Amino acid sequence: MAVGRISGRDEVLAGLNRTLIFLIIGLGLIGAAAQYSVAGESFSPWAWKHLVRLAVGVMLMIGIATISPRTFYAAAYPFYGICLVGLIGVELFGELNMGAQRWLNLGFIRVQPSELMRIGLILALARYYQSLNEERVSKPVFLIVPLLLIAVPAYLIYRQPDLGTALLLAMIGFTMLFLTGVSVRYFLAAFIGLAAGFPFVWQALQPYQQDRILVFFDPERDPLGAGYHIIQSIIGIGSGGFTGKGFGEGTQNRLNFLPEKHTDFIFTMFAEELGFMGSLLILSLFSAILFIVFMMARYMKSQFGRLSVLGLGASLFIYMFVNLAMVMGLAPVVGVPLPFVSYGGTSLLTFAVTFGIILALDRQSSVDVGR
Repeated sequence: MAVGRISGRDEVLAGLNRTLIFLIIGLGLIGAAAQYSVAGESFSPWAWKHLVRLAVGVMLMIGIATISPRTFYAAAYPFYGICLVGLIGVELFGELNMGAQRWLNLGFIRVQPSELMRIGLILALARYYQSLNEERVSKPVFLIVPLLLIAVPAYLIYRQPDLGTALLLAMIGFTMLFLTGVSVRYFLAAFIGLAAGFPFVWQALQPYQQDRILVFFDPERDPLGAGYHIIQSIIGIGSGGFTGKGFGEGTQNRLNFLPEKHTDFIFTMFAEELGFMGSLLILSLFSAILFIVFMMARYMKSQFGRLSVLGLGASLFIYMFVNLAMVMGLAPVVGVPLPFVSYGGTSLLTFAVTFGIILALDRQSSVDVGR
């Protein structure tokens, strides 16, 4: 019996894509090294905690990877519902921190339901389209449910207020619709409608949100206020040059010019100290991870598996792209972490769950969940 259990466990581990796991660990270790430098070459207060969370995240990821795809299919709607209840709970009982109400204190743990909703939305949309014939995908009546699945949580997150995460969730949702084959004319109509209604959208934004958008076009309009992050970030990245100033030698870091240098702007610090070559290392790891994930999707037998893997992979790309665009001044500051690199337990563990699901679906890619 003992031998059987061991061989069964080894069989599961042998079926996992170890290259993907090592790449993720590599990103996490880069994040720990960056946080070590940010803290003045000390493991306290960020690097050590990040390493512990990385270890927990890897174990969680591998544990989730042993679950059957049919379990994810069966749990898709219930999990989405739990995340939605969590967002409503934040609205009613959430903790207020720095002017935003985004956390739910369960007593033994604090959770951010908006991060979990990213996974819940992807799985729910993948399950919906699993049973939908291709000719029905673009019919208006069959777009009502997926649009509601996207709009309701996005609105609740916007009210926290967390416009950045709400927009990211909407981007992920619409990416899922695009991947299912929804007609491009709907996306064009949505873009035209958004452009026409922009004055009304602008009036609905909070003053600080309007400032972030205005500063995006002209950071010098408020160099010591809303534009400070962008200006200091661009200075840091530009001063790194080709090879950087050296590990632990970044002036933006050491002189504390750069706010949020261990979270949202961790890439700026890394680019300043290790330059273009160091930045290229991070981009190469992300590119390799995305390539592997999208290749996995090609071999999924079920529509649910294919859409889930593509959607989860696209969510990593969107977070990465928005964070890098933000720190380089190519997008407004929206407070998006760089996955596995930025300091933050919720983000790291949520993406660990994300890749646990991807590994599970890849390990049993031949399973048809619809049967």
